[in-house]
Amino acid sequence: MPSWRAITLDLDDTLWPVWPAIEAAEVVLHGWLRANAPVTAAAFDTAALRRIREQVGREHPERGHDLSWLRLTSIARALAQCGEDPGLAGPAFELFFEHRQKVQLYDDVPAALARLAARGPVLALTNGNADLQRIGVAGHFVGTLGAREFGVGKPEPAFFHAACERLGCAPHEVLHVGDDWALDIEGAHAAGMASVWLHRPGHRPKPLRTTATPWRELDSLSALADALDLFDAAPAS
Repeated sequence: MPSWRAITLDLDDTLWPVWPAIEAAEVVLHGWLRANAPVTAAAFDTAALRRIREQVGREHPERGHDLSWLRLTSIARALAQCGEDPGLAGPAFELFFEHRQKVQLYDDVPAALARLAARGPVLALTNGNADLQRIGVAGHFVGTLGAREFGVGKPEPAFFHAACERLGCAPHEVLHVGDDWALDIEGAHAAGMASVWLHRPGHRPKPLRTTATPWRELDSLSALADALDLFDAAPAS
């Protein structure tokens, strides 16, 4: 029977739906541009600004782990293309970043996250740029390991192994929990870690071809807390 000493936990689309917050932040960003860079705002609506950000990502795959850099660089590019000051990208990004943190936790998360944190250390493991302090849940985590900080992200085994090292655990002693099959489940599998696939209603289905097998496939964080309680209470065989 496995004995997990710690948990690594994905954030976006595991603890909250990320796209509503991003879309709302993009609307706020465009409003700021209308007031401070009207030529750029007139030339690029929110969809067009997102296409520039995607283009920057295609041009710089080596920076794909740094979502903040991609967003900041894309804003600066839009400003420069319209003959406005690319230096405005800094305050524009800060406003976007502030509003990107205004996520709405899934209903089950506050109580379930507290239960998980009471069991042992929980480390956030993310390819995104969520700020747990601003979101208000940092107290449940021993820290965050982000792709931007580390230089690569999920599904690279080195990223998972760095998380285990930070926790002072071997890979087999850490349970990884996330929503993305390729990044979270196959990534953890390749790193020698057990995993839980948190597959909330409406999320993408499991791929038809995969070699990874998670410990559990669950539809909520509360179901994970329940499963771990039952696992802990089971008599040793």
